[in-house]
Amino acid sequence: MLFSSNKELVNYLIKHGALKSQHIIDAFLFIDRKNFIRPGHEFEAYGDYPLPIGEGQTISQPWTVAFMLELLNPQPKQKILDVGFGSGWTTSLLAYIVGEEGRVYGIEILPSIFEFGKNNIAKYNFIEKKIVELKLGDGSKGWKEYAPFDRILVSAAAKNIPEKLIEQLANNGILVIPDQNGIWKITKIEDKLEKEYYPGFLFVPLVEE
Repeated sequence: MLFSSNKELVNYLIKHGALKSQHIIDAFLFIDRKNFIRPGHEFEAYGDYPLPIGEGQTISQPWTVAFMLELLNPQPKQKILDVGFGSGWTTSLLAYIVGEEGRVYGIEILPSIFEFGKNNIAKYNFIEKKIVELKLGDGSKGWKEYAPFDRILVSAAAKNIPEKLIEQLANNGILVIPDQNGIWKITKIEDKLEKEYYPGFLFVPLVEE
């Protein structure tokens, strides 16, 4: 499905049940996907499908991003880790949601993708406002300096759920992470993990060191 505007795309995601929460809908309306697209693909910015951003990586399908953010349930003022931030779209959506009293920490392992995503996020002044901080590195190791995190989002398929991400999740925190066939939602309640699985999604592999 290809739409002519961001609003049309968002309305489609609402109508078909991918977007439900008003604060996430507001973020999708404000953070325009066209600002995270490589040159040459602008006309496809509002397509409900992934697009290449270089080095075998993609900006994810809007439906999938909406579904994952609804699972993640980000809230204002939270501290969130975004692993494999790629184009910067999810980081910017999360930054809009957490607001000026929240923080989003993004990690990307591929230098050229890091620069692309950083430049896109900067369009919204989130880095300048110190809502977003970015690091070049292996996201599967998390970012211990700023742990624990209220929410952790991983946007590429992990072979195994990285233990360090579980360790860096706050009590009552939520980790949303894909594998090769679907998406895990893991909630940490004291020393126990509650796991839910949603099959039927495809992701590029998580690049690890």
